[in-house]
Amino acid sequence: MGVKRINRAIELLELDQAIYYTGAHTGHVLTHAQGKEDAQTWADYINVGMEHGAFDMSGLADYMHGLVEGGPTRSGHRTPAVIVELPVRGSIAADVAANSWQVRQILARGVHGLLLCQAESPAAVRAFVEAARYPQHAAGVDPGLPSPLQRMRGATAAAPGRGAVAGLGVGSRGLGSEATAAAVWGLSREEYMERSDPWPLNPRGELLLGLKIESPEGVARCEQILAVPGLGFAEMGPGDLGLSLGYLSAPRHPYPAEMAEARERVFAACRSNHIAFLEVCTPADIRVRLDGGVRVVAGHREETAAIGRAHQKRAMPI
Repeated sequence: MGVKRINRAIELLELDQAIYYTGAHTGHVLTHAQGKEDAQTWADYINVGMEHGAFDMSGLADYMHGLVEGGPTRSGHRTPAVIVELPVRGSIAADVAANSWQVRQILARGVHGLLLCQAESPAAVRAFVEAARYPQHAAGVDPGLPSPLQRMRGATAAAPGRGAVAGLGVGSRGLGSEATAAAVWGLSREEYMERSDPWPLNPRGELLLGLKIESPEGVARCEQILAVPGLGFAEMGPGDLGLSLGYLSAPRHPYPAEMAEARERVFAACRSNHIAFLEVCTPADIRVRLDGGVRVVAGHREETAAIGRAHQKRAMPI
C-alpha cells in the first residue's frame, strides 16, 4: 500500500478508519533511544503529555529524531504521527495568544499535531488554531480582515467575525523553525511550510489539531467551540469534567446521567462539524463504539486496536 501522507493518522481518518493512540499524559520518556524503539509502535499516533508532563523541548527534538532513525513504520510512513498536549489552558483567548510560543516551540520539533486541553471558548480555540498556522494560509480566515498591504498601511478592522461561527484571524506562526521541522518530515523547507497546516480545513494539510471539552463551561459552549475552523478531533474529557461534578475518578460507560448528557452533546457537535470524536474504548465495547461513530480511540491497549481494525477491515499495515 503506497503512502499518501506524512501524517498516518490523517491518512486513516480520510478513509473513515479509526485511529488508535498510545502515550502517557505524564512521564513520557523523551530520548533518542525511546524514539527509535517507538518508531515501530502498534499505535497510529503517539500522545505526548505536556499539560501535566515536563515541557522538554530538547527531549522532544531527540525523540523525534529517534523516530526517524527507527523508521519507517511498517505502513511505510517516515514516523508514526506525534500529537502533543499543550500546557496552556483553552479557557481565555488572551491566555492562549500570550502562550502561543508553546505552539511554535513544539511544532519546531517536527510533531504532527497538538491537543488543547480545557477548551472553554470559541475565541480561545480560534487563537489556538491561528497560533499553529503560517500567515500565508488563507483558508478559513475571516474575509473581512484587512489585507497584508492594508495592514502594513495601518488599516484595522473592528474585530470582524467574533461571533459564534467566526472566521479565523491570520496565522501567527513565523519563520525560523521550518528547516528543523522539515527535516523530521523529510520535506524541503518550502514543502513543509505548504503542508504544515490544519487538516481538514486545508485538504493537503498534515497537522491534526484536537480539543478536550472537559469543563461545564466547555460543554455549555461546545457547539460554538467545535464550529471553529481547523479542528480535526475532539473529546468529552470525563476526568476533569467528572471532577467538577464531584467524581474523584473518571466515570466510564455507563456514564452517570449528567455525564452521558455531556457526551452526547459534544459528540453531536463533532458530527455536525465533521470532527472525529475521541473516546476510551475496551476490547469488550470497541465494536459498538466504532459502529456508533467513534474514530479516535484511547485506552492504550493493543488488543482493543486489533479488534477494532479487524472489525473495520483495515487494509493499511500496522
